Amino acid sequence: MSGTSRTAGGQGRVGSVLSGVAVALGCVLFLGGFVWGAVLYQPYTVPTGSMTPTIGSGDRVLAQRIDGEEVRRGDVVVFKQSTWGDLPMVKRVVGIGGDRIACCKDGKLTVNGKEIAEPYLPKGTGAAATGIPATTVPEGRLFLLGDERSGSMDSSVHLGDGENGSVPRGAVQARVDAVAWPMDKFGMLQRPDGFADMPGGLSEPGPLRLMVAAIVVGMVLVLGGAAYGPVAKRVGRGRGRTRPAEAARAG
Repeated sequence: MSGTSRTAGGQGRVGSVLSGVAVALGCVLFLGGFVWGAVLYQPYTVPTGSMTPTIGSGDRVLAQRIDGEEVRRGDVVVFKQSTWGDLPMVKRVVGIGGDRIACCKDGKLTVNGKEIAEPYLPKGTGAAATGIPATTVPEGRLFLLGDERSGSMDSSVHLGDGENGSVPRGAVQARVDAVAWPMDKFGMLQRPDGFADMPGGLSEPGPLRLMVAAIVVGMVLVLGGAAYGPVAKRVGRGRGRTRPAEAARAG
C-alpha cells in the first residue's frame, strides 16, 4: 500500500469517527432541547382578541410554568379563576398586592401614582377605555388587564366581584414568553419598560432562546454528520478515477 493510500485511509477513519461524534452530540442537543422545553413550557391557543395587538385571537403562545409568587408587574400570564369562567385566560399583570391602581390621568394608567407607559396598547387608544376608579390590590393577589382594553373581560369589569377585581397569585399557571404562531409574529414578548423602575422590577425571560439554540445546533450537527459519509464516498470515487488517468499519462 502506498503512502498516499495509507494517508487517505487514516483520514477516512478519523472523518468517520468525527462524523459519528457529531451525530451523537447533535441527537443529545436536539432531543434534550425538546425534552427541556416540554418540561418547562406549555403551549396555549389564545381564544380571544383581548390581548391584541400583542397576542391575537387564535395565536399559539409558549408559556413557562412558574409559581405565582414569581409574577412581576408587566408579565403576561395564563391563569384560571373560577369567578371568571374557570377556563385558562391570558392577561397582563399591571398591579400586585398593595398597589394602588387607577385610570386615567392624562389618558394613562397609574400605579401608585406613577403614570405607566404602555407601548403594547393598540395604536390610537389609551387606558381611558377602562375607567378604573382608585383601587387597592389586596395582598397576595394580582390586578390583570387585557391590552385591548375596550373589549377585555378583565379586572376592570370584575371590580364588583369582591377582592377589587383581583385574582390570587396561586391562580397563575404560566408566564407567556413568546408567540409561536403565526410565523409573522413569531418571537419573544418584549418586557414593558414602564414597570422597570418599580419595586421588584421586571421578571427575567425563561431559557426559551437557549432551548431553541440547542435544537437548531443539534439539527445542524445531525445533518452535517449524516452527510459526511456520502460526501466522503463521492470524493473518494473521484480521486480513484483521477489516479489511473494520471498513471496512464505518466506511462
